[in-house]
Amino acid sequence: MSMKRFNFPETVPLNQWDDGSIRLIGSRLKLDMLVHCYNVGETWEEIHEGFPSASIEQIKTIIGWYLDHKAEADEYLREGEEEAEKMFQELASRPESIAFHERLRSLREQRIKN
Repeated sequence: MSMKRFNFPETVPLNQWDDGSIRLIGSRLKLDMLVHCYNVGETWEEIHEGFPSASIEQIKTIIGWYLDHKAEADEYLREGEEEAEKMFQELASRPESIAFHERLRSLREQRIKN
């Protein structure tokens, strides 16, 4: 994850963990999750239903911060996605992962034949 450090005003209930992730203070809820829900058009209430640890007011404040800092925040989110994809590719290329997927494919083919 990017080690760019963000300084959040006291009014924004976010903090940045040592691993670089940005989360709702007092929870494990990541900025990424809230922004994704907002970007796909969920309402404040729908986001809150999905993440009840965040109040509607906190969600509004966090999304407000995101919109006010969109370029920086989107860069942070993009770096996180790139890192996740890199980790996925590394895991998928391991011999044990390849063997596992081959076994699944074989079982699926056997099931289709029967």
